[in-house]
Amino acid sequence: MTRGTRTGAVALVGSSEDPHIREVARRLGAEGVEAVVLDTLAFPDETRLSLTDDVDGIIADGRPLGRPAAVYVRGLHAGPLAFGVDAQEAMDADWRTTLTAFREKATLLMGLMSRWEHLGVPMYNPPSSDWLMHKPVQLSALKAAGLPVPRTLWSNDAEAVRRFAAGGRVAYKPVMGGAATRELTAEDLTDERLAALAGAPVTFQELLPGEDLRVYVLDGEVIASLRIVTSALDFRQNEERIEQVALPPEVARDCVKACEVLGLRWTGLDLKRGADGVPRFLELNGSAMFLGFDARAGSDIAGHFVRALARHAGRG
Repeated sequence: MTRGTRTGAVALVGSSEDPHIREVARRLGAEGVEAVVLDTLAFPDETRLSLTDDVDGIIADGRPLGRPAAVYVRGLHAGPLAFGVDAQEAMDADWRTTLTAFREKATLLMGLMSRWEHLGVPMYNPPSSDWLMHKPVQLSALKAAGLPVPRTLWSNDAEAVRRFAAGGRVAYKPVMGGAATRELTAEDLTDERLAALAGAPVTFQELLPGEDLRVYVLDGEVIASLRIVTSALDFRQNEERIEQVALPPEVARDCVKACEVLGLRWTGLDLKRGADGVPRFLELNGSAMFLGFDARAGSDIAGHFVRALARHAGRG
């Protein structure tokens, strides 16, 4: 393939067994667009990937990809803790070699994603936004841009946590994620409990008592806004119902602005209302799930997303 050419296909980066990858591929086919799945969960065991020193010298499973029309980055599966990765046996046998192999895998995949971004391929989402997906920088960037966020502390310092907790009700959760949000209690502030901070830092955040909102923004436009009704502090796995709602114009503008601040073409934003009624940004997801929300709320996030990808391929 000569330099500067495109395949006309849309590249889907993630596991071929991921329901989101499969549904997007199916819908792109219905739009007359070829979808090429780069199975990162199967790489390098099964997926074959080669990059040459030509900027668009990219070959996956024997097929030249060059510059695809667009790229949907669902997941790289680039570490032993990544969702769907089963590396327990390899880690038990030789953790150092296993981590080194994952480092090599991650470096090549990130190199590929960055090369596509450098070539000007529309990326959902681009590697340049990755560093802003870490919550300690994400929330501070949003706050610096004048957007409402909850008062937050990330710390392994017991005394800092006690000082922070003196300001009112506080929720706590992992810095990266993977466990449910809980409310901080007096028992959690004992020396014995706070000693656990020596093992890992924790996120402490003002507890927001209002409704949960999930908002999807795509290419600078709000395509869905949903209210998640739940009696639990953490709505995940505790949704009672999900309803489509209309956002006030100023909240919709803030959601679009948040995407611009973080360099995201597409995201699902989690917001929660404070005691003052103001929705505050909790998180912008770099690869938001949407099929479950469509099924529960009757929205068409998948349709909007696929049509956006298809337009880059000259369809729609």
